[in-house]
Amino acid sequence: MAKPDLQPARGTHDLIGEEFRRHHHVVDTARRISSLYGFEEWATPIFEDTRVFSRSLGETSDVVSKEMYTFTDRGGESVTLRPEGTAGACRALVTNGLTQANLPRKVFYAGPMFRYERPQKGRYRQFHQIGAEVMGAAEPLSDAEVIACGWHIQQALGITEGTVLEINTLGDAESRDAYRAALVAYFQASVDKLSDESRGRLEKNPLRIVDSKDPGDRALVADAPTIHAHLTVHAARHYAEVKRALERFGVPFRENPRIVRGLDYYSHTAFEFVTGRLGAQGTVMGGGRYDGLVEEMGGPATPSVGWAAGVERLSMLLEATPAAPRPVAVIPVGEAAEGAALDAVQALRRAGITAEIAYKGNLKRRMERANRLNARAAVIIGDQELAEGLAQLRDLDSGTQDRVPLAELAARLG
Repeated sequence: MAKPDLQPARGTHDLIGEEFRRHHHVVDTARRISSLYGFEEWATPIFEDTRVFSRSLGETSDVVSKEMYTFTDRGGESVTLRPEGTAGACRALVTNGLTQANLPRKVFYAGPMFRYERPQKGRYRQFHQIGAEVMGAAEPLSDAEVIACGWHIQQALGITEGTVLEINTLGDAESRDAYRAALVAYFQASVDKLSDESRGRLEKNPLRIVDSKDPGDRALVADAPTIHAHLTVHAARHYAEVKRALERFGVPFRENPRIVRGLDYYSHTAFEFVTGRLGAQGTVMGGGRYDGLVEEMGGPATPSVGWAAGVERLSMLLEATPAAPRPVAVIPVGEAAEGAALDAVQALRRAGITAEIAYKGNLKRRMERANRLNARAAVIIGDQELAEGLAQLRDLDSGTQDRVPLAELAARLG
């Protein structure tokens, strides 16, 4: 058969069958677990005013400068398909007037994101994320609780084997000022060995050099100073309390002083859940504290913390694909039984039982369809059964068959 002319756009893919069930299981599990922690689900628009992301991610960041899907609409406005979910949640907090009361807000979200980048394993141009944000809480306990929620989701998915939580602190503003000065002094001594990109960052944002993927930069970063020697008393106490709470929550972790967030509104806790099971794309969930982002959106000072995780990556870690529900096949034999079969299939559905009815064919063809559907049982209604108000109920695994009153089918199959 010839290959169709129309294919999914590069970097996108269809979610069908087993792949969709894996995807749905990840999102549904995350939704269920986050609700146990008091998170409410929000849904923000898939596209936003471009300034939502240029303010939140920084005009010079790779996402803004290279990866965003930005276009001018018919009204002359610059809009962008969302590359991540946190900025939209913060914007929604401000524009819906939610910054003054009922804080903190604990928000869960799930949905598609868009970045123009080279497609690779577990990463697409249209990809999907889940995320959790606690907006309006400065306490270290909120950092630990949002991390514990992410760990609980991974436990519920059965994917924690080989996954490690790595944490670091970015300190407060005073800590970061001292750390920036130390980094600039260190990298200036070897500026000729830095990549062109990192040389450009040296004066503007030296923290981002610490996260560089360039091999030459990484060699220099290995001996670079860490922030821990520059923490204020307040910042050191915040970090210690986060670690203490994580231990009480039963979340194992290791410290990694090279985890950074390069933007000014990030502070204190930064973290990543990493695994060796996905090759180079080892981060499955990451986040941190972003105390200045709501202000970037025009709101008041609103300390916040959260994480995001790629659904595609999480689904790749699942040991097994969740099974599709096995239906009950309702099979009328003869025209007279059609009406009773329709009543029966709807009664089963109303009782919460997945049920199918073949649209046409004799008994043999309809039974063949039931087998293709991997049905667990067949309800066969013929003229004699109809006259007696019964059905033949056949267990398609064992082959056993009983005569069951039509009114009792749901109870027998529930």
